[in-house]
Amino acid sequence: HAGYSSVCYSAVDTNPLSLYIMHPFWNTIVKVFPTWLAPNLITFSGFLLVVFNFLLMAYFDPDFYASAPGYKHVPDWVWIVVGILNFIAYTLDGVDGKQARRTNSSTPLGELFDHGLDSWSCVYFVVTVYSIFGRGPSGVSVFVLYLLLWVVLFSFILSHWEKYNTGILFLPWGYDISQVTISFVYIVTAIVGVEAWYEPFLFNFLYRDLFTAMIIGKKLHVEAYFNITLLSNLSEFFSLKQNKSPRFFTNK
Repeated sequence: HAGYSSVCYSAVDTNPLSLYIMHPFWNTIVKVFPTWLAPNLITFSGFLLVVFNFLLMAYFDPDFYASAPGYKHVPDWVWIVVGILNFIAYTLDGVDGKQARRTNSSTPLGELFDHGLDSWSCVYFVVTVYSIFGRGPSGVSVFVLYLLLWVVLFSFILSHWEKYNTGILFLPWGYDISQVTISFVYIVTAIVGVEAWYEPFLFNFLYRDLFTAMIIGKKLHVEAYFNITLLSNLSEFFSLKQNKSPRFFTNK
């Protein structure tokens, strides 16, 4: 208990999409919620929507062949539902912390609960998105999906390892961009059909390759940011230690 009580949550978000669009949107949405609504309930509700999307796609696409040529495709309304619920879940994930600060109920346990559920969402989110392309000649192999799952989980762990060492959680740009993009792609899939993703969008570069590159790019961005910020903060730490200053990774 003493260890938890000494923890102070500090995060840095430099993504323009998040700063200038999503945060103002979340600041408006959080005012709709009553002050008696627990932030952890908001967190858990968003997580349940992610799980529901996963189960819904598992029902209509149990073997990841539904988007392949010659197979029965997922109904259009399912893509619309998944797209809307994915954006709502993303919104709730952005609002829960604001509700906690709004009601003065921020706790280290709430942070642990939030990020713990996020770690599970990494799996559900990627597997649900995978159904857009699925297996088959125009899809992504299951082995590549397995590797992508490890990429996302490793990025998540790396970000929190950085926080453990620096005291600050540097939020990667890829999260907000991917959530907004995927929510949009779900709706587009309902309109144009999965057949639209069969054709290359640039030379011989298929949309499945864009999906893979987006996830790998997110990992590389997190790793690069991790190395730069960790080294700079460790340099600051040793500099302060030599000067015997009591400051260490102050909140910004």
